[in-house]
Amino acid sequence: MSLFDTHLHLDDEQFNGQRDVIVQRAAEAGVRTMVTVGTTAASSQHCLELARRFESVQAAVGIQPNYCAEAADGDWDTVLGLVEQPQVVALGETGLDRHWDYSPFPLQQDYFDRHLRLSQQTGLPFIVHMRDCGEEILQMLREAHTRGPLHGVMHSFTGDLATMQECLELGMHISFAGMVTYKKSDDLRSIATAVSDDRLLLETDAPWLSPHPCRGQRPNEPALLVHTAGCLAEARKMDFEVFSELVSSNAQAFFGRVESNR
Repeated sequence: MSLFDTHLHLDDEQFNGQRDVIVQRAAEAGVRTMVTVGTTAASSQHCLELARRFESVQAAVGIQPNYCAEAADGDWDTVLGLVEQPQVVALGETGLDRHWDYSPFPLQQDYFDRHLRLSQQTGLPFIVHMRDCGEEILQMLREAHTRGPLHGVMHSFTGDLATMQECLELGMHISFAGMVTYKKSDDLRSIATAVSDDRLLLETDAPWLSPHPCRGQRPNEPALLVHTAGCLAEARKMDFEVFSELVSSNAQAFFGRVESNR
């Protein structure tokens, strides 16, 4: 059995002093590959350092919407300078967020557009953060789609069925984190069963969103991805091993560089 955690934040300070054991526990649980995702220029650089340090870790680089207002002159150039590194397999996380009032919305849209255009220029996939702004996300994805194909993922998806279906029509992948395992998440599990086999991805979003039955565990870690995989395998009425192989193959194909960057 081999699983692929498509989104975590291994650079987060909650993992300080325990990253070696976290990566080891992931391997013991069958999580053979993981992508640690940047949120700022400095975070992106740290993610790249971790990808160089650990064989099973790859990096995504970008500026997350809630950090756009903090971005200094030159931070975007820093991101641009990281994308050629072989351990960098994606851009992000990017997207939009109306839940928190940390960055002016037009500035978030500007940075989201930068990531989308960079993805279309480089071929690297992009990772989308969406919170309380589904229609605005779709509007920007539609506009980007007029320029060319989209190669991205809606990370930790909690949107509705219509949003999921349009994202699929636009060429996007859909990823689910620990929230899909919660007892009151019947609607989200129903949406997860409707995602086409070839567009489904899994993640932990560690150190947050620990899945049931470890919901109270802090920090969340990639080894716990087995619980999310087990929940969705059951929801989709699939054998656990077959399901794990499916989503891992999807992730390998989505990130592309993972097989060839060592």
